[in-house]
Amino acid sequence: MIGYVTIGTNDLEKAKAFYDKVLVGLGGKRGMTNERMQGYRGGAGAMLMVCTPYDGGKAASGNGPMVALTAPNREVVDQVHKDALANGGKDEGAPGDRGGGFYGAYFRDLDGNKVCVFKMG
Repeated sequence: MIGYVTIGTNDLEKAKAFYDKVLVGLGGKRGMTNERMQGYRGGAGAMLMVCTPYDGGKAASGNGPMVALTAPNREVVDQVHKDALANGGKDEGAPGDRGGGFYGAYFRDLDGNKVCVFKMG
């Protein structure tokens, strides 16, 4: 049902360099792009779009909004979290079992957007 999710950035080139490295473990590859946005696809399903705000204002992260990305296994969850931190991301919750078969890790990107990478089951 979801086609794509957008998250804002104040420096598109830095954001692209960050996500180019962080999304490797999820099979994320650059897709749709233009002068103010870069899309990433990891096979079938929704696309993650990183973009500068259309109105030209400052991108700001929220307290509550979050993007969750599915991983094929727990090892990939661990690796993506590690890659995020190694490339300037901030830890928001180390990889671990959160109950009910949900294994997840949380980080904030260079603009403060909260991202979860998880595996169910």
